[in-house]
Amino acid sequence: NEYTHFDLSFMEPSDLLGEDADNYQKVTDTLDVWFDSGVSHMAVLERRDNLQYPADMYLEGSDQYRGWFQSSLLSSVAMCDAAPYRAVLTHGFVVDENGRKMSKSRGNVVAPQAVLRTRGADILRLWTASVDFTAEMSVSETILKRISDAYRRIRNTARFLLANLGDFDPAAHAVAPEDMLALDRYMLRRARRLNDEVRTMYDDYEFHRVYQKLHNFAIVEMGGFYLDILKDRLYTMPADSRGRRSAQTAMHALAHAVVRWLAPILSFTAEEIYGHIPGDKEETVFLCEWKASPGLDAGGDDADADARWRTIIGVRSAVGGMLERLRADKAIGSSLDAAVELFCDGDAHAALTALGDELRFVLIVSSATARPAAEHPADAEEIADGVWARVAPATAERCDRCWHRVPELNADGACPRCESNMHGPGETRRHA
Repeated sequence: NEYTHFDLSFMEPSDLLGEDADNYQKVTDTLDVWFDSGVSHMAVLERRDNLQYPADMYLEGSDQYRGWFQSSLLSSVAMCDAAPYRAVLTHGFVVDENGRKMSKSRGNVVAPQAVLRTRGADILRLWTASVDFTAEMSVSETILKRISDAYRRIRNTARFLLANLGDFDPAAHAVAPEDMLALDRYMLRRARRLNDEVRTMYDDYEFHRVYQKLHNFAIVEMGGFYLDILKDRLYTMPADSRGRRSAQTAMHALAHAVVRWLAPILSFTAEEIYGHIPGDKEETVFLCEWKASPGLDAGGDDADADARWRTIIGVRSAVGGMLERLRADKAIGSSLDAAVELFCDGDAHAALTALGDELRFVLIVSSATARPAAEHPADAEEIADGVWARVAPATAERCDRCWHRVPELNADGACPRCESNMHGPGETRRHA
């Protein structure tokens, strides 16, 4: 027998408790080792005003099916003819990055207190959300560093949103949905769909999927696509122009959505972000409701437009790979030093030509054209089924203000577009 039995029946309360012995009564009943915690539904839930019976959830490790979960269920059914919980959630155990049990002798223990001191509570919370808690959960300094990098990228995306909302008053500057640019409406539709997905994942306790979705949206869809394109509009158009205010209207809605998605996981960071979002709002993010995330409905519903944008994004990604090769060969510095020619038919041609001159803003190059597939030259590269591209360095002079290379600059080194944005009526943008 691996357990040692000690017979203490000969002892009296005074032998153990001294002067407090009169406050206790010796009993000789033998109870199951889990009985005292198993009746917590009666000893705790039923006796505290701030709790209720049954509990919403019992949370413990997977070994408790034979322990606390079972003793709680048996005693509650016997006493109340009902289960003491509405749901049971179990988790695995923490191991090192090689799947080994943590122990001091191995020196592979990662103490939560040490993580809190060196990296902060939100890094520990983000790691917890990033792992599938139903299985064994790996943690190490290497893993925590990777999580810290992911946190930093998410935080930087939020900083970009806030930095570009500094002069935005939603009550005075918000653009009506029908007046917003097509790209802004598309991103709001993406965010609204993701909002529904994230809510479902939280309801199903799929925190690792929430982490994956939020990380991908913040880094890839916003940072690597939408916000990257938006920089030209935000930095070169007149401050009160429709194009810039449309971008800010969308960014304001996205900031409200993102901060709600983050709040259950990155609680401190979410509250910090929320405090800097302009406009009327609740006192704290933790008083906000999911359904009340403002602005997401401005995107409307447009399945055809969504399909066109998916095509455009695919072409943009492929062209980006070609630009990287030019950059690696030192043929160009930034992507604005390049010119792109696209050749395609069908849906791709319709999607790209609908952008008109704004195709170059989506690709972040100085010039871009889309022509029929039959016109593609021999040196064009097929980047998708039926889509060819040719990328080359742009030969025109560079505008000192927007960095686009255009054939004609004024005496101050500015292109006609920047001249209009600075001193004239400003450019008109429809899509990007």
